[in-house]
Amino acid sequence: MKIDRTASWLIVITIIVLALIVGQSVFIPFIVALLIWFVVKKTRNSLDKIEFVHKYIPKWIKTFLASLLVFSILVIVGRMLTTNIEKLVLSSEVYRANIEVISLKISKMVNDLVGIDANTTSEAIKNSFKSILNLEYLQSLFSSLSGILGNMMMIVFYTIFLFIEEGLFSNKIKLMFGNPEKSEQYLGIMTKIDKMLSRYIILKSMINLVTATIAYIVLYFVGIDSPFFWAALIFFFSFIPSIGPILGTTLPAIFSLIQFAEFVPFLIILFVIGSFQVAIGNYLEPRIMGNTLNISPLFGIFALAIWGSLWGITGMLLSVPITVAMIIVMAQFPNTRNVAILLSEKGKL
Repeated sequence: MKIDRTASWLIVITIIVLALIVGQSVFIPFIVALLIWFVVKKTRNSLDKIEFVHKYIPKWIKTFLASLLVFSILVIVGRMLTTNIEKLVLSSEVYRANIEVISLKISKMVNDLVGIDANTTSEAIKNSFKSILNLEYLQSLFSSLSGILGNMMMIVFYTIFLFIEEGLFSNKIKLMFGNPEKSEQYLGIMTKIDKMLSRYIILKSMINLVTATIAYIVLYFVGIDSPFFWAALIFFFSFIPSIGPILGTTLPAIFSLIQFAEFVPFLIILFVIGSFQVAIGNYLEPRIMGNTLNISPLFGIFALAIWGSLWGITGMLLSVPITVAMIIVMAQFPNTRNVAILLSEKGKL
């Protein structure tokens, strides 16, 4: 009996994985639409707190205004990111030439300090830089962002129908369960999930926005190419516990070595942005977030790898919100609560 159950689960998981791979052109726009619907709903609720808007503006107009605001910001940010990435890709030859220069400088330093042959270390360092700054990843990211922007019409349609469904959802739950007590219980769970997810996404996004803004100012004054792209990268990476802020700080610092072929910009970025990351992560975030649910660093990286292998760069970008949503949902049900505890950062739900 136990073997049959295990076999059934393996079959179900295999079918889900295959469906995610084959149907990514459908699933990705839907998940993006789901996230946008969530953000629009919260923006509409914020507008509703204004007394005049609450009294005199109909709900559909508030939804339209909130949607217009969110979609406008997303399109502007998307266009800015694609422009920034395009500039980096076009400058790839300059960066490749600088890899030779900085590799020789580092190998010379290693030779002076340790006495290892400069030619050997130069080649090893050069290969390391090329693997770290693989410009194919930038091209892949550019294609992913262009793909999301290209599917904007489908995302808009999904979002519209999610808002239509929103008004009918409560009634459907009541009809599904029949029993008023059971339907109220499930509606209560859905409300709790919504509140927890809202709190996590809003607070974490605000903290990450502060970090990314500070990073942008530092990178702009250092003179790094496409500072908006690197600041956006820091914003998204900061959602990944522990390892995310380290990657977010290290990547632009290493890129500065390749761009300038000098150590001063590298040290400025590493020290200044790194110091702010430590201060925000260790002092500001715990005070604001409290015991708000977070992802285990190990599971965060694991989820990043899984979604990345399924959907590429787009999967990596979507991995954190998908994973957080999964943990919050699992935390609400007795059968999956232990799994949620295991996957959370501190085990506090």
